[in-house]
Amino acid sequence: MSDKEFATIPLDYQRYSPEEMSRRAGEFYRLASRRRSVREFSEEPIPGEVIAQCLLAAGSAPSGANRQPWHFCVVSNPEIKRAIREGAEQEEREFYDQRAPDDWLRALAPLGTDAHKPFLEKAPCLIVIFAEKYGVDAEGNKLKNYYVPESVGIATGLLITALHNAGLATLTHTPSPMKFLNEILGRPTREKPTMILVVGYPADGTRVPDIEKKSLGEIASFLD
Repeated sequence: MSDKEFATIPLDYQRYSPEEMSRRAGEFYRLASRRRSVREFSEEPIPGEVIAQCLLAAGSAPSGANRQPWHFCVVSNPEIKRAIREGAEQEEREFYDQRAPDDWLRALAPLGTDAHKPFLEKAPCLIVIFAEKYGVDAEGNKLKNYYVPESVGIATGLLITALHNAGLATLTHTPSPMKFLNEILGRPTREKPTMILVVGYPADGTRVPDIEKKSLGEIASFLD
């Protein structure tokens, strides 16, 4: 992306009646509320076109100055997935054994997570999300990016939702630190890995923790 004045086009906008708005909002909430993090995946491959369309949806996210400071690296190669698993498990072992504070370990205990991450190898697809610290134009000049964490966070949320809407299960995985991903995937140092998104169909008989989400009154305030 370069610094230039944007041309304008008519807004593509569809207005709905209050009744239709309420119906659509409720329908979307019911869809979104069924999304759960999955750690047991089938090895069944995913149609590539589905992933591509979901990535395009993610790429439609708003971003600071329209810099679009993200890169999505889609990994289905078994050898690369194995290397990612090995790198992630090394960091996770150090986290659980040395770096994690006791309160964090207590918070994780009910979920049954540990340093063992077989889903990184078994799931058919990993999407590694990178945040671009700065861009580079066609002449190789550095371009400052703005609101990078916020922009990448919005795009990631859209991607997770698009994948769920398409009928795929996901898991957000964030080993720390994640610099090993730049080396494995050949990404430049100006890109910071932010997440490994594990994608696929849930394995038969998959079970998930029985958890509840906070109520509307706990997460929102309405100041009339």
